[in-house]
Amino acid sequence: MSFRTPSTAALAAIISIAASAPASAQEPPSGSPPSTPESPPAPPPVTESVRLSDERTFTRWANAVTRGRAYAKPSTSARRVGRLRLLTEDGFPEVYLALVLRRTADGSTWIRVRLPQRSNGVTGWVRSGTLSHFRVVHTRLVVEREALRVSLYDHGSLRFRARVGVGAPSTPTPAGSFWIREKFHVRGNPLYGTRAMGTAAYSNALTDWPGGGVVGLHGTSEPGLIPGRPSHGCIRVRNRDMERLYALTPTGTPLLIT
Repeated sequence: MSFRTPSTAALAAIISIAASAPASAQEPPSGSPPSTPESPPAPPPVTESVRLSDERTFTRWANAVTRGRAYAKPSTSARRVGRLRLLTEDGFPEVYLALVLRRTADGSTWIRVRLPQRSNGVTGWVRSGTLSHFRVVHTRLVVEREALRVSLYDHGSLRFRARVGVGAPSTPTPAGSFWIREKFHVRGNPLYGTRAMGTAAYSNALTDWPGGGVVGLHGTSEPGLIPGRPSHGCIRVRNRDMERLYALTPTGTPLLIT
């Protein structure tokens, strides 16, 4: 779903300037210089910001179309915090959650996005031209590590819930705000069951794993270990539950791990 940028005129604040005229029209006293009205203060640069996602009932996401840089602020002179990439570690189109759109005073349009990288939780500003058109989802996943369960919400209403296995104490599943970056059927590897979804979470304990320690949400060939804490950080779901969850969860769905 594409998103139309509101006009600056519709969102910019109206600035009122009070005139500094004398209280009366009398001539100034003899010998006094005529009073000169003060110049009004210059208005601040006009900017506008629009929220693109609440990550609960609506979330916009996009793919990268170029390996543009991400900055701490919407300016190319700001500190660089990352770089867009075209593909995930598994070769699927990379997914970026779009949080805020901002039109700056010089007419540039910037998007604040969540970045799938170490460290977890990094956001950055990228030029709008570095992203594809927006798509929108209305789903949300919540994984509760203490309760050992995953819940799927659609338009804010609970749609699905199941028990899960999470990371062992020595290799915990990281907490934070993430999202689903990719989905695929698993063949020839029963350890991951029949379906898998790649998330934007990275293990804080295992950095030398293939792909850099990406946390997956997948099925399992050992359903007896669920619920529990048997994994190296990934989130395990019984195959039957995983197949249903897979069907209900579109790419770009935000994922909250508590």
